[in-house]
Amino acid sequence: MQQKQDQTRWSKTMKNVSIFSGMLAVLIALFGVRAVADDHCNLSLGAADNMQFSTKAMAAPVACENVTVTLNHTGVFPKNAMGHNWVLTTEADFKGVAMDGGSAGLKNNYVKEGDTRVIAMTEIIGGGESTSVTFSTEGLTAGTAYTFFCSFPGHWGIMKGTFTLS
Repeated sequence: MQQKQDQTRWSKTMKNVSIFSGMLAVLIALFGVRAVADDHCNLSLGAADNMQFSTKAMAAPVACENVTVTLNHTGVFPKNAMGHNWVLTTEADFKGVAMDGGSAGLKNNYVKEGDTRVIAMTEIIGGGESTSVTFSTEGLTAGTAYTFFCSFPGHWGIMKGTFTLS
């Protein structure tokens, strides 16, 4: 009789462990995938005194609800002499935003105040500084090439690249 009770308890315990293990596996699968997406939702790039970004193409997974871009100025010159920022627009709006920003001045990060064509932007930084921007991907279209660039006067002609949701 005692042996039968022990077997019943053991069977119930193993059933509970099995249920718990299954639930744990589902949670790990759900949150593990989200953690991978979150890692890929945080992007970084460098910019140097030679007026070059460290990459010409950036991509984030479609699963990202928000993307954070961190810009690291790896040069030494101050922001008023060789400042850099990161501005995101549609490909069609890029040149207009860049040209209009020239007259906005350093105090406005060389972006026209309230420019609705700008999807996201960082502040202008100088050598040794870093800055970040977090923006929503709502309204962005997967597979569409958006343009990122530095709006500092004279930089946007060569300091540019493509951003996509893939």
